[in-house]
Amino acid sequence: MWNLEGKTALITGGTKGIGRATVLEFAKLGAKVIFTARNGNAVAEFQQELAEAGYIASGMAGDVTSEDDQDNLTDFVFQRTGSLDILVNNAGTNIRKEAVLYEPEEYQKILGTNLIAPFELTRKFFALLKRSGKASVINVASVAASQDVKSGAPYAMAKAGLLQQTRSLASEWAEKNIRVNAVSPWYTETPLVKPIIEQEERYAKIIERTPLKRFAQPEELASTIAFLAMDKASYITGQNLVVDGGLSANAL
Repeated sequence: MWNLEGKTALITGGTKGIGRATVLEFAKLGAKVIFTARNGNAVAEFQQELAEAGYIASGMAGDVTSEDDQDNLTDFVFQRTGSLDILVNNAGTNIRKEAVLYEPEEYQKILGTNLIAPFELTRKFFALLKRSGKASVINVASVAASQDVKSGAPYAMAKAGLLQQTRSLASEWAEKNIRVNAVSPWYTETPLVKPIIEQEERYAKIIERTPLKRFAQPEELASTIAFLAMDKASYITGQNLVVDGGLSANAL
């Protein structure tokens, strides 16, 4: 049972960072993987890479905030499988500013990608998840949902909302045998945080706050997500698994 054989999984934001690592982890564990990303070229290149490695995976270009792309993705998944066992809402974005400096379209984009899109996608795939009989939804949240980590207010607002979305759907859908959980990373070495790594003073402050004294690797988040997707985690739902290198245990 320490595998995902026979499972069909959909992972959003699947060509870089945590999403890419999760696609690879799931494929190695035997899952049939479908992934999305906005960059069509990146999707095609990653799909070819996976095929050459012998994995069963297919990708689709699309924006998770677009209603048309959401519907196209639903059709895409339905054509390839009669049910969906795992949905990983990973696609995210951020713009770091002081609260008064955001333009409405900026914070609306952050909220739309990190909060509204997971809600809409999860609802659209409800029928396929229910058909699985033992489905798992994993939302990629953030430690910013529960404490100020200088990520910007809209991002923190969105991720906090995503945690409550996780709890609410877990309770509502338990009788449908759909588990819903979240994973909350601290800083992880992904393209999204590359600019921060390059700021020596800020990087040093982050490391000082982190007991393990390093950023996470995407693969460390991917393995956590994979565990929650497995039947081995069948009694876990409505939870937020914090993967923060000890940050939340540090009183400083």
